[in-house]
Amino acid sequence: MAGGGLRGALGIASLVLIGGALVLMFFVVLSGVKDTTPLNKSWFLRVDTSSFPGSGRAESYWTYWKICATGGGQCGSTIPALPFGAAWVGGTEGVPAGLTGTHYKDTTSTYYYYMWRFGWVFYLISIVLTGFTFLMSLLAPCSRLASGLSGSLLAFSLFWFSLAAALMTVTFVKARNEFRSAGITASIGRYAFGFTWGAWAAMFLATLFLFLGCGVSRKGDDHVRSTKRSGGRFGNVPFFRRQRSRRSTRGSFIETESQRRVKEEY
Repeated sequence: MAGGGLRGALGIASLVLIGGALVLMFFVVLSGVKDTTPLNKSWFLRVDTSSFPGSGRAESYWTYWKICATGGGQCGSTIPALPFGAAWVGGTEGVPAGLTGTHYKDTTSTYYYYMWRFGWVFYLISIVLTGFTFLMSLLAPCSRLASGLSGSLLAFSLFWFSLAAALMTVTFVKARNEFRSAGITASIGRYAFGFTWGAWAAMFLATLFLFLGCGVSRKGDDHVRSTKRSGGRFGNVPFFRRQRSRRSTRGSFIETESQRRVKEEY
């Protein structure tokens, strides 16, 4: 396959992967907004909070913006970078001691407050950067420069998303273990973390494809330029033609001198 054709195929593949990653990320960000599939399944953590007087819910679901009583309904108010302890804002009685602290009305420990907050912010940063990358990568199939720039921007976005996914995973897995150690039923949201790490894999592959498209295209262009300089498949033909031309010119000069000598003798 020619360099341009391979670049186009890699550019289209990366565009599809970036679009898929954005869809998966929005499934997570919009969790709890509406009680429809898959938004009502994209929660991070589910805990039996019936023994927490300050909760007011039999079960609590942590989503990106809200604490809900069901997977996608009966949610509390929308709070950016939702503090972890918002699920028991009415009091911390019965809550494992490792989760409580002095943050957000004395409901959240320093560790969970900042781990979740930074993960939340990094996730949002990555969505914005990936959105810009998607628009730029529309030109990747037909432009080496666009492919390289898109790959660089997506790699930058992947850096932030890696931090977000890692922080969120560590935070909620550790919280689940805290609840279970206290004898409280808790489970991790398979959809939320499946969508998150699926988006990470798609972004990683798209980054590779964009850089490969840029590199393969450059090699193809260099080959075309070198072929043009050498004159195509018969690159030495122009050289031989020039040599023949020089010989014929020299021969005609010699013939002219001999003709002059003959005339002088006569």
